[in-house]
Amino acid sequence: MSKATTSVEPLAIGIDIGGTGTKFGIVDRLGNLLFSSEMSTRNHTELEDYIDDLYNNVAPLIEKAGGVGRMKGIGLGAPNGNYYSGTVEYAPNLPWKGILPLAKLVENKFSLPVVLTNDANAAALGEMMYGAAKGMKDFIMITLGTGVGSGIVANGKLIYGHDGFAGELGHTIIIPDGRLHEGTGKKGSLESYASATGVRYTALEMLAKTKTPSLLRKISKESMDSKKVYDAAIAGDPLAKEIFEYTGKILGMALANFVMFSSPEAIVLFGGLTKAGDLLLKPTKEHMEDNLIQVFQNKVKILVSHLKESDAAILGASALVWELK
Repeated sequence: MSKATTSVEPLAIGIDIGGTGTKFGIVDRLGNLLFSSEMSTRNHTELEDYIDDLYNNVAPLIEKAGGVGRMKGIGLGAPNGNYYSGTVEYAPNLPWKGILPLAKLVENKFSLPVVLTNDANAAALGEMMYGAAKGMKDFIMITLGTGVGSGIVANGKLIYGHDGFAGELGHTIIIPDGRLHEGTGKKGSLESYASATGVRYTALEMLAKTKTPSLLRKISKESMDSKKVYDAAIAGDPLAKEIFEYTGKILGMALANFVMFSSPEAIVLFGGLTKAGDLLLKPTKEHMEDNLIQVFQNKVKILVSHLKESDAAILGASALVWELK
C-alpha cells in the first residue's frame, strides 16, 4: 500500500450507493482497492445532508491516498443512475424521490469530475475487469440484494439503451398480477420475489398459508428477514428450504428469459442472497434449464461473483473514471 500511495499515477474514487448503505474507496488503475469504508444511506432524509456526510467520510481517504491532486475523478454507481444525464431518476429503494442531479451535486462538493451509472452496471464493469467475467464479452450480471439489479454486457459493451436505463431486469414482470412491489406500484416483478426483501415476503406468505411446523414460526413478522430464513434452512427446516426452492424457481424462470434475449456466455450472480449457496443456486439452475428451448440449453454458466461484495461495485464505479479525458 505504501508503494502505491507514493506513486505519481492518478487514482480514482469509486462510490456505490445502495438502498441501505454506501460503500466507497480509492482505486488504482490496476484495480487495487487502496482505502475503503462505508456509511449509511438510509439515515439521510435530505439529499444535501447525505452529500455533506459522504464528503466528510471520503475526504480523509483522499488525504491518505495523497490528496485531491492525485484523484482523476469520481465514479458513482446508484440505483436508476443515468449514465447520460448524471441523474438518479425515481429510484424506488432510495430515501429521496424524483429526479436527483446526483453527479452535479457530488462534482460541486468534491471539485472533481464525476461520472455516474446504474449500481448494477457498475458491478458488471467491476466483474468484467477484475472478476468472474474477466475476458468475457457477453454476460449478464444480476445483483441479489435489497432489490434485484442487472447489468447486460453484449459484444464487450455495457448496454445503456437510448436513454441510459437499459438493463432493469429486476423490474420485468415474471408473474402477471403477482405480488405488489411497493416502490413501483407494479405487480409480479422479479424483484418482488428474488431479492432479500422478496424472500422475507415469501416466508410471511408461506407461514400464513400453511400449518407446516417451522422454526420460522418463532420469529416475529417485524424481525423476519432472509438471513433468518437461511439459518433455519441450514438447520434443516423444511419450510425454509421450500422458500429458497420457490425463490430459485422464480429466478430460474426469469434467467431463462434473459438467456433467450441476449445469449450470454454466463450469468454472474452477486449480492447477499448468493450466500444461500446451493439452497438457491440448485433450483435456479434447474428451472432455468427447464424453461430454455433446446438451442440454449446447457450452454450458459451460472457463476457466483468471487469479488468481495463490498469491492465489486466500488471497482466498477471507479472503472468509469478511466474513461474520462
